[in-house]
Amino acid sequence: MVGSDPAGVLRKPAGFTLLELIVALSIAGALAALVPPMMDRVLPGLKIKAAGQEMAASLRFLRSWSVSQGSEGVFTLDLQQKRYTITPRKRSYDLPGSSELTLVSAGDERRGERQGAIRFFPDGSSSGGRITLQGAGNTHRIDIDWLTGRVFLAH
Repeated sequence: MVGSDPAGVLRKPAGFTLLELIVALSIAGALAALVPPMMDRVLPGLKIKAAGQEMAASLRFLRSWSVSQGSEGVFTLDLQQKRYTITPRKRSYDLPGSSELTLVSAGDERRGERQGAIRFFPDGSSSGGRITLQGAGNTHRIDIDWLTGRVFLAH
């Protein structure tokens, strides 16, 4: 027979049916509608975590800078403006607006009611302190040991 399949099996043409495409696009559309609201709930927590890690890294950098330069380095935190600066850099670092900040530092390092500082010395020690960053159900605590100047980040 001309045009018949020698094995006796009819082959389906390659490709997708219209019904299969509609179902796949419907599922993709539903997922696209669900993901942004989920991200809105997760994103603030990630911003707080990243800000805590960045702040701890800045403190560690400042300690290393103080030792290598043989000079005092100062980390200044503005609790009201939610930003901080460090001595060798001429810019300020903004923290998430939704965050709540507390600073415990030496009395000599207070710069008004809503500002304070942590000082690092050339021998690696520091004035010590604790910074707490809260928001979106997360709390990150940064402890700075006065004797060694080591920076610890706790979640």
